[in-house]
Amino acid sequence: MGKKKNRLPFDSRGGIVAIQRRLITSRAYLNLSAQAKALIALLHIHWRNDIPVGYGIREAAEKIPCARKTAMDAFQQLQRSGFIVMVDESLFISRTNSKARTWRLTWLPFNGRPPSNDWEKTNNSTGADMAPVEESEVQI
Repeated sequence: MGKKKNRLPFDSRGGIVAIQRRLITSRAYLNLSAQAKALIALLHIHWRNDIPVGYGIREAAEKIPCARKTAMDAFQQLQRSGFIVMVDESLFISRTNSKARTWRLTWLPFNGRPPSNDWEKTNNSTGADMAPVEESEVQI
């Protein structure tokens, strides 16, 4: 009898979302609110290399869940910290013709180009060093 292959327990139907350890241990990430951290994961789920992520405040507020203003603040935090860059502004004509803002996720490739990793280059609101946090500083 042959040996059984060791299969990893990942969900083969829906895929997985993997975020770089370098990103989640950075000061830029650790200084984000809990809602902004949740929004990173929600945006990542919709990422594709060839099109920007279309995701709006209403959808974020519903999925996180949080107040509309809190969702707006989460988007602003991610923009200021360099995790996302707006590609197209939202368009609201009526409920049937509305279009959410579209975003480029800077830690992932886009249109065949490598990630820009703007979050590494941007100073956070406290002005602290953006270098990765030592493992001993991270509490899991």
